[in-house]
Amino acid sequence: MRNEIIIEDVKHIVAEKLRNEATGHDWWHTLRVYNTSMDIAAAEGKGDRLIIGLAALLHDVADHKFGYTDADREAIITDILTPFELSDSVIEQVIYIVNNLSFKQGKNKHVLETIEGRIVQDADRLDAIGAIGIARAFAYGGHKDRPLYDPEHSEDPDSDTIGHFHEKLLLLKDGMHTEAGKQKAVARHTRMEQFLKDFHSEWDGHQ
Repeated sequence: MRNEIIIEDVKHIVAEKLRNEATGHDWWHTLRVYNTSMDIAAAEGKGDRLIIGLAALLHDVADHKFGYTDADREAIITDILTPFELSDSVIEQVIYIVNNLSFKQGKNKHVLETIEGRIVQDADRLDAIGAIGIARAFAYGGHKDRPLYDPEHSEDPDSDTIGHFHEKLLLLKDGMHTEAGKQKAVARHTRMEQFLKDFHSEWDGHQ
């Protein structure tokens, strides 16, 4: 019961922090990652649910995409969790997960060592693909002032939002750690492939 109360309190804290976020890394994204993490954990029958839940809820708080460093994030998350009188080990594991979760434009080569971290990373990556992933990609592209598509700059895969699919999103399916994550990723990956096929067909005036 105590763990459930902690999770609910942290939900309220994070919802308030991400209330006006408009890049696709908002509270609803966080809640989906939390729910998917819990679903994967149940399917796998593994992992500490409290650590999984806290890491999922805090994974986009003070994220590097918004200019924060790992040290900034460690301090902010510690401040959030300290009043709950959690053990140092729990707080350290949560910080370890959130500081090593991100794709970081393919530059993050760290392989998460804990099952809790792998579950949350799968859940976060699942929310970046499929129908919701497509919507989030364009929301983030708009935030970064990227064009939808610029075929004249196709050599730079991150110069437009369609390029972002090739730079990141289409690679995520093969990076899943858990069996449940792999199963969920297949259908979402297929939706993106179909979307790109339709997009290019319409772009060229064939549909």
